[in-house]
Amino acid sequence: MSATPRPHPSLEVLGGAAEAFLPVLKTLHQPYKPYPFIGWNRHVETIFAAFFRKLPEVRFKRECLRTPDDGSVALDWVSGDDGRLPPDSPLLVLLPGLTGGSDDTYVRHMLIRAQNKGWRVVVFNSRGCADSPVTTPQFYSASFTGDMREVVRHVSTRYPKANIFAVGWSLGANILVRYLGEESHRCPLSGAVSLCNPFNLIIADEDFRKGFNNIYDKALAKGLRSIFKRHLLLFEDMGGEYNIPLALNAKTVKDFDEGLTRVSFGFKSADDYYSHSSSSDSIRNVCTPLLCIQAANDPIAPSRGIPRDDIKENPNCVLVVTPQGGHLGWVAGAETPLGAPWTDLLVVDFLEHLRKGRQPEDPDPSFNIDESEHSPSENLESLEV
Repeated sequence: MSATPRPHPSLEVLGGAAEAFLPVLKTLHQPYKPYPFIGWNRHVETIFAAFFRKLPEVRFKRECLRTPDDGSVALDWVSGDDGRLPPDSPLLVLLPGLTGGSDDTYVRHMLIRAQNKGWRVVVFNSRGCADSPVTTPQFYSASFTGDMREVVRHVSTRYPKANIFAVGWSLGANILVRYLGEESHRCPLSGAVSLCNPFNLIIADEDFRKGFNNIYDKALAKGLRSIFKRHLLLFEDMGGEYNIPLALNAKTVKDFDEGLTRVSFGFKSADDYYSHSSSSDSIRNVCTPLLCIQAANDPIAPSRGIPRDDIKENPNCVLVVTPQGGHLGWVAGAETPLGAPWTDLLVVDFLEHLRKGRQPEDPDPSFNIDESEHSPSENLESLEV
């Protein structure tokens, strides 16, 4: 009997499911080689990927889905896929990071690679992101999984013969992992991938406000302010603990969360919100095959916040930590420096392995969709973008 392949020493690979997946994740058998100069500094790599990575052209068909609280999220489907793909094609839900959406380069590259493998892909744009409509005085948060639950229920009803998978980045990864933990044995997803997950939001907040990281903090705060200002009329008469001026003039993400987010979701303070919204606490309850990919030098998702012990003990989880990569960077691999990130090939290999029906544990078949309550045509509108 041949020995299980070992990951290359340049990579940290661990997890209760590591031995099961290592033979098929061939990218892990090779050294991680960052692109010269760009990949040697975490800030240079993060900024380069954000501003200079190519944006693949994709034509979307937008579906606006109403949630039970009368909120709205935007689902961007690839235009033409209904006529091109059979109804049982595997379906991949993509969850971008904070203020991100279907127009982000890392989202588009992942979409293209999965589409080329015959997958149906939909981008889940959270409330207010990528021009998703805001119809109630509530955005989204790191703790709120209700919208994710509605999206999964909706796409499962629309394509009942398809296996559903999900990939999340940054805050989207935190929301995804929390959802997986909450659903646990009843999770309808067949597999998931988390990238650049901040995991422990208290630790992430501490590092976020140090040194050069202030640049990212201010940039994300600006994005949140921009979304908020476009929908300010919805919040005009909000009383109680809401601090609208603080949110309107937020210099940091924490200012915005203190003025608006934590109040919307019932937390006592921003620190209380971070403490109770960290996906690091959810790993132990994940029963769906999960690949977590992190960069050791990520300035926004600190390596010290990764719940390594829980990942080691969970038979469904694999963790890969690259020595470089920055945040949403990973400028390495065959398509550097302007093409897809190094992680895309690894993610697709993992998902394709699950699609073929070989995984450590089969999902609990007890999850049922009540089609009488959630029909495919209910609470949605479509338009081309």
